[in-house]
Amino acid sequence: MIIVLQKEASETELQDIVARIKHYGLEPHVIVGVARTVIGLVGDKNGLEPSFFEGLPGVEKAVPIMAPYKLTSRDAKAEDSIIQIKNVTIGDGKMVYMAGPCAIESREQILETAEQVKIAGASILRGGAFKPRTSPYSFQGLGERGLEYLQEAGETFGMPTVSEVINPSDVELVARYVDILQIGARNMQNFSLLRQVGHSRKPVLLKRGLSATIEEWLMAAEYILSEGNYQVILCERGIRTFETATRNTLDVGAIALARRLSHLPVIADPSHATGRSELVTPAGCAAVAAGAQGLMVEVHPNPDTALSDGAQSLTPRQFGQMIKAVQRVAGALTLSSTDEWWERNVV
Repeated sequence: MIIVLQKEASETELQDIVARIKHYGLEPHVIVGVARTVIGLVGDKNGLEPSFFEGLPGVEKAVPIMAPYKLTSRDAKAEDSIIQIKNVTIGDGKMVYMAGPCAIESREQILETAEQVKIAGASILRGGAFKPRTSPYSFQGLGERGLEYLQEAGETFGMPTVSEVINPSDVELVARYVDILQIGARNMQNFSLLRQVGHSRKPVLLKRGLSATIEEWLMAAEYILSEGNYQVILCERGIRTFETATRNTLDVGAIALARRLSHLPVIADPSHATGRSELVTPAGCAAVAAGAQGLMVEVHPNPDTALSDGAQSLTPRQFGQMIKAVQRVAGALTLSSTDEWWERNVV
């Protein structure tokens, strides 16, 4: 259930409503939007009716939310959420590019990559320090030393950074070095980890699981929001299907639907979605046409020598060419609020 406040509701009335919600043993989440302020009710609402709140001063109406993801849904917040990370804004209608190597291999490598992707048009630097690999014999990352290199590169070139956190016990460590905490596909339903990043208050990039439904993906986001962290970015990175010609299958329909169902920003990872460098640009264009508000791309100075995911990595020059192609698609579309975007570009 959400409680929609009247536009002229005072702070005192808001606090009285919050106190009433807590009286019923529920956790209130105040969500301030451009057009309205709502309070999301989280907890066991058995027997609780909208009429319990509709007579309170400052309340316009109380509305049951049928979707299981309460705080993540458009019912809780009608307009797009906008996330500010240092000098970068995600979700405001401009494309955002996150780029860098799958794995940080050395200080020189991440510094060189950061400089080149910044020149090409990236605004956020990505790099893996802790690498969950399918094989235990594959390169597992440099750990904290890699995070130190990533932080240095980000500061040197004025770029916010994003890196994956794998274990709940590592959240505090990774949060000391990076600006965005990434939850990888294999950890999308690691609920202890989701709660921990929810406590961190750092922006979170949540990748869709290999075989996760859209509802499961949004429910994973709900775990983070329910802990009070509303800075969540959804990332479609391809799902596992019967197809073997590509690494995964990019679900462009999921991008459009996630934007329809949720107010959270949605980006795409065409590198993992395809697993083939020659497919990254067309997949990125398709994702943007479906409504993606940014792209996460793996870029390496020399993909042939990469210790991780070289086959799907672009060179800095190829990355710059990809941005030009994607921008032509983005320029033909309006990446504003979902209803307006949908009506203008789809209906």
